[in-house]
Amino acid sequence: MWCTKPWLMSRRPPGLQQSPGPGSGAASIWSLAVGAAADSTAPTAALPPAKNGRVDSEDRRSRHCPYLDTINRSVLDFDFEKLCSISLSHINAYACLVCGKYFQGRGLKSHAYIHSVQFSHHVFLNLHTLKFYCLPDNYEIIDSSLEDITYVLKPTFTKQQIANLDKQAKLSRAYDGTTYLPGIVGLNNIKANDYANAVLQALSNVPPLRNYFLEEDNYKNIKRPPGDIMFLLVQRFGELMRKLWNPRNFKAHVSPHEMLQAVVLCSKKTFQITKQGDGVDFMSWFLNALHSALGGTKKKKKTIVTDVFQGSMRIFTKKLPHPDLPAEEKEQLLHNDEYQETMVESTFMYLTLDLPTAPLYKDEKEQLIIPQVPLFNILAKFNGITEKEYKTYKENFLKRFQLTKLPPYLIFCIKRFTKNNFFVEKNPTIVNFPITNVDLREYLSEEVQAVHKNTTYDLIANIVHDGKPSEGSYRIHVLHHGTGKWYELQDLQVTDILPQMITLSEAYIQIWKRRDNDETNQQGA
Repeated sequence: MWCTKPWLMSRRPPGLQQSPGPGSGAASIWSLAVGAAADSTAPTAALPPAKNGRVDSEDRRSRHCPYLDTINRSVLDFDFEKLCSISLSHINAYACLVCGKYFQGRGLKSHAYIHSVQFSHHVFLNLHTLKFYCLPDNYEIIDSSLEDITYVLKPTFTKQQIANLDKQAKLSRAYDGTTYLPGIVGLNNIKANDYANAVLQALSNVPPLRNYFLEEDNYKNIKRPPGDIMFLLVQRFGELMRKLWNPRNFKAHVSPHEMLQAVVLCSKKTFQITKQGDGVDFMSWFLNALHSALGGTKKKKKTIVTDVFQGSMRIFTKKLPHPDLPAEEKEQLLHNDEYQETMVESTFMYLTLDLPTAPLYKDEKEQLIIPQVPLFNILAKFNGITEKEYKTYKENFLKRFQLTKLPPYLIFCIKRFTKNNFFVEKNPTIVNFPITNVDLREYLSEEVQAVHKNTTYDLIANIVHDGKPSEGSYRIHVLHHGTGKWYELQDLQVTDILPQMITLSEAYIQIWKRRDNDETNQQGA
């Protein structure tokens, strides 16, 4: 008698012994299975499928699956979008734990069921419910040895673990044998997304922001309007944070695939994976998008983003007469109300520092001279005295700036790119800056200085742009708080670096941490 079920020919259902003699064919196997159904101690593997193809009852679970040793952890990668590799549907997606591919459903005609029969791959994980199933037998597997897989798919952190993150210097060992420091993990460059990778790496090393997103309870109950896609950014950023800081990962790098897909969707393709973007533009958009997605508003409602990065300043503006006018007419206009200086209070997420124009002459060896400028020279823009001329299409203005509130984490964006009618130019000027002890007290007004006790900052992240404006690449230097050491990350490459080497690069974006009274400098630089 020939078996009509090909998968029954290759193996016996778990717990069933083939009967000796002429009655040992497929029919007798099925009769044994039906008989075993009444026995609560018998394995449930060979129970016939439920009529609707779904199996939810408690009596169809098994703690003894014979196929657990076929699981191949080295091919499991949960960083990519959770959709079926055949139907491209997100609904009811399962991961095959033998080959790592995603399939839909587990009913009799589902892609996962067909895959299990065709390739004899039997262990599947529901990517939403985190439950394991054996197909085509269709029973749930309950086994504590699978907990490492669910943790990689969805890492979780207790409050105590989060509190200890910056005190630990312990290396973690990935399943493939490589060691890594949680948080100092390479991000995969899919095609041209290194600009986003560098910004995401920098933000993941800002402790209060990181701690907020590591704990999903902080934001999962935030109510958004129906159809609001922007909250997807919050969810994906939280998932990425937990993957970057996962101490039990299977590999020593992370792919930001899902995070970047949310960026492409929410930015309406302003920022893409396949096209190089600008780090400052991306960071500015991303912080504001996160803030609004978390329910924040421009003035009243604050979020973790504004709590961490938002400062305030006074902007003094004075309109200038047209330069082509006669001197007498200019003098008369300056007395009009329109040309008097005005002051407004404004908030900021980051400060833009302007570089002096790079010289065009060469030295005696016919090489272009790369100028250098101290950080405090370009910070003078915010001392309340230095005036800068701003030109619009019709009018010219003189502006000066004075800081009135310093945030816990201060972002500097060094303006390296200028756009004219024909092309984008890059200023290669090197900014000389100390790694620690940058005191910004002199940039505050006198009345604010009395209130602001802590004005000293230490560098924690430094994003560098190398190469030409449109073809360049990004890398980042980050401080690991647990070890006090600096690391350079460029896509998947992670190397340690001496603090002295950081100042030699073309810094583009920097994040500085305000030092509080009870803190001491741990960087040793």
